[in-house]
Amino acid sequence: MLEEVERWMGNRSWSVRDRPAHQVLAAKGRTGQTISVVLPALDEEETVGEIVAVIRRDLMERVPLVDEVLVIDSGSTDRTSEVAAAAGARVVHRDAILPRIPAVRGKGEVLWRSLLVATGDIICFIDADLREFSSDFVLGIVGPLLTEPDVQLVKAMYDRPLAGTAGQGGRVTELMARPLLNMHWPQLAGFVQPLGGEYAARRSLLEQLPFPVGYGVELGMLVDALHLVGLDALAQVDVGVRKHRHQDGQALGRMAAAIYRTAQLRLARGHLVRPALTQFERGVSGFEPRTYAVDTEERPPMTEIAEYARRRVA
Repeated sequence: MLEEVERWMGNRSWSVRDRPAHQVLAAKGRTGQTISVVLPALDEEETVGEIVAVIRRDLMERVPLVDEVLVIDSGSTDRTSEVAAAAGARVVHRDAILPRIPAVRGKGEVLWRSLLVATGDIICFIDADLREFSSDFVLGIVGPLLTEPDVQLVKAMYDRPLAGTAGQGGRVTELMARPLLNMHWPQLAGFVQPLGGEYAARRSLLEQLPFPVGYGVELGMLVDALHLVGLDALAQVDVGVRKHRHQDGQALGRMAAAIYRTAQLRLARGHLVRPALTQFERGVSGFEPRTYAVDTEERPPMTEIAEYARRRVA
């Protein structure tokens, strides 16, 4: 590991216990910054309500730290929107945001559009499929943004158990993202959970970044932020254990392909690899190929969108 990274880990890796809620709240009072928590959600009726309820109880009612909880529904066919609204979230449908640009499927698409409707100076993204959710996830990652003026983006780090076994989750991280980062962006090798969906950043940074529309958004954001603001502006906080719904191997394969594609675009702009992935499933006559398109589209920095500029003026 680079000496620079070892030094960064000592200076920019913290625990949620390092900043108690009263200390973070006092820092918010001094800085006057507002905080939006954004949950991108697709068919998450089983978990989204509890996440919203915990944030509202712990960080809006008991401690007035968070200013809004916003759920962006990206086309759910279940009761995600109703459950989230009943728990106290403001719910906005993806397609209602920036309607002149047709929406595409993908997590990054939802995060990008959320910048137009979230009101906070600090945006905190939380995945909507977390189980046994703790408000420490939010407290931990917004804390450094309120207490450390030079920090621009904070990722959560945590244990990821799989089938009851500690440390076995995050398979795409270990098999795809971590090797890519270590080989091509070794300054980012100190991030424990580079693909984690729980992170917070200043709006002033997010609005300058392009957003891959699909699963590559976390890796793309980390690489682009490194180039834009430098390693010392990035940080990570240990928030404990993350439990969520795990996807099957083929879904993870498609995720890995999108992440590789995101990395490849940043390594060699204009040199295109085949944007498709063929996988195999056993059918009645043997193994049958299934070919899936790999997300290649990226949304531009939000500062280039006229509606966003008008929103800021207003």
